[in-house]
Amino acid sequence: MDPSEVEFLAEKEMVTIVPNFSLDKIYLIGGDLGPFNPGLPVAVPVWLAINLKQRQKCRIIPPEWMDVEKLEEIREQERKEETFTPIPNPYYMELTKLLLNHASDNIPKADEIRTLVKDTWDTRIAKLRLSADSFVSQQEAHARLDNLTLMEINTIGTFLTDSLNHMYKLRTNLQPGKETGKSQDF
Repeated sequence: MDPSEVEFLAEKEMVTIVPNFSLDKIYLIGGDLGPFNPGLPVAVPVWLAINLKQRQKCRIIPPEWMDVEKLEEIREQERKEETFTPIPNPYYMELTKLLLNHASDNIPKADEIRTLVKDTWDTRIAKLRLSADSFVSQQEAHARLDNLTLMEINTIGTFLTDSLNHMYKLRTNLQPGKETGKSQDF
């Protein structure tokens, strides 16, 4: 899975909008949305919220977790703990990017939020790299990765699978009883 696929999945997350138009309920494969009445909040997927925002048909209300104080707590907790702490949304990075790129005027303290989410991301990626380095150097066969998001797993996934493949090849070539005349496949 590549980052664009993870972002596609994130676009299915629900957010609240305040429309400035009237429309009866719309029936989609993924479920019914609406009705839309001016000034009354309604939950819609992010992809629709962004589309309506681009057409100036709504105002997006940021998710509850997208608050400076809450994000500061999350960042500090992530820095204190050695393990990965739970994140308020499995698509926190993608949603922050999408909403701040398309609706930053609807999000109070958007620049601070961007910085806090980036700091949290950087801390988590640094932990992930240290974990991966430890995993490979100790020649482990499996690991438990709790509280990681799809995008974080995506970031390290290729490296880990390639490392495990190389470790497997090295282990099988070093086992006794193997013929030494064969060339090694790296």
